[in-house]
Amino acid sequence: MSLIGTEVKPFSAKAFQKGAFIDVTDADLKGKWSVVFFYPADFTFVCPTELEDLANSYAELQAMGVEVYSVSTDTHFSHKAWHDTSPAIGKIDYVMVGDPTGVISRNFEVMIEEAGLANRGTFVIDPDGVIQALEITAEGIGRNADDLMRKVKAAQYVAAHPGEVCPAKWKEGEATLAPSLDLVGKI
Repeated sequence: MSLIGTEVKPFSAKAFQKGAFIDVTDADLKGKWSVVFFYPADFTFVCPTELEDLANSYAELQAMGVEVYSVSTDTHFSHKAWHDTSPAIGKIDYVMVGDPTGVISRNFEVMIEEAGLANRGTFVIDPDGVIQALEITAEGIGRNADDLMRKVKAAQYVAAHPGEVCPAKWKEGEATLAPSLDLVGKI
């Protein structure tokens, strides 16, 4: 069963952001667009490259009305230690959620049970708390923040323009499609 079109399940967690420990719940994902970005573990190899790439795009995502939540099965304490010691992770201003019980990872169906770690999963969530896009990759495959931003822009466009859809490689400002009988067989 796909998680597309489903509402985020309830959760409550501790997180690290901008030098402070904070509480985060599923309610925080409502009222604005959100990206929930799962990764396997702190102090690893591919993860810091992805998180730094996302950190470099965070201001643009915020300008688009999007909040970012990175999540791993590490604790919020581990997130702080990593933030304080890694130059790449030190750039992060978005929320770093601790999921040591795996509840959030299981809610989003990215938990690798035998390892106690999350797969690389990216979820685009609309202001109603409904999952509009998701991507899950194997442990060794890093993600790209530019592609994520394109997907968020497409999801926001489709939400704001009922009856229109964004074709492959669509970029903001380019033509969209209005599915109709007239288009059948002409694309």
